[in-house]
Amino acid sequence: MARLSPICCFNKTVRAQGNRDLLIVGCGHVGTGLARALGPSRVTGLVRSADGARRLETAGIAPRVLDLDRPLPDPLPEARRIWYLAPPPKHGVEETRMKHFLQALARDGRPRRLVYLGTTGVYGDCHGEWVDEHRPIAPRAERALRRADAEARLQAWREGGGGELVLLRVAGIYGPGKLPLARLKAGRPMIAPEQAPWTNRIHVDDLVQVLVAAMERGRDGAVYNVSDGHPGNMADYFNAVADAAGLPRPPVIDPAEAEGELSAGLRSYLAESRRIDNRRMLRELGVELRYPTLEAGLAACFS
Repeated sequence: MARLSPICCFNKTVRAQGNRDLLIVGCGHVGTGLARALGPSRVTGLVRSADGARRLETAGIAPRVLDLDRPLPDPLPEARRIWYLAPPPKHGVEETRMKHFLQALARDGRPRRLVYLGTTGVYGDCHGEWVDEHRPIAPRAERALRRADAEARLQAWREGGGGELVLLRVAGIYGPGKLPLARLKAGRPMIAPEQAPWTNRIHVDDLVQVLVAAMERGRDGAVYNVSDGHPGNMADYFNAVADAAGLPRPPVIDPAEAEGELSAGLRSYLAESRRIDNRRMLRELGVELRYPTLEAGLAACFS
């Protein structure tokens, strides 16, 4: 099956294809922002529930309700440009939702171009070292193993002639609606900054920019790290959000107390340390970040 030709002029291509030629799988908070950037009248959004469908209709986005936790019985929408933003299942090491989606794509038999929103978690614990896209992945947490499984399935789909693929490994997402305000208001603790590992982040508005640019300019088969390029640590992040929101900083606990005080998910993040190199993203996708630092991003959240 012939490959899709590279997309060098995405906006012109979108206009030429007409309405509803773009598909966002997992059209939640980030997906809705992406649809607004693309033009809602061009987008079909896949969601899991009737409530999600009503939310999309209110935003002018055509909804399609599909449960990716089981094989998809019906053909997928005709869209040739796909952003896959759906989270993996909550348990296990296999990405069964991606499995079901790619089975449906294969049944349709049409080549597509797909941008996948994955995670930098697939790199595992890098002991605070700088990490670029050449570093082999070494996932340890179950959530990262599921993401690595999704990447492997997508690469096999591409190599089998399914279409073009751009993989995004995305750092922690923050922005309006994506801040730990409830945790801060509840006064839940955090370890001290000097004991916290390196973490990385990207403002949701900049992530939307990257998602659009990846479809337009991303090289077929390429991997791009997505972060603002200014790592910090998780404790400083929570303190900065608290200060910007006018809330008390979280109380400090010793790491030895973490098991009883912090969730398993948060402890898994604290067990890994890495600094993400975003230079390929900036160079090849041509993205100019609106919020290259946490300070700038939080200022915009509360302005």
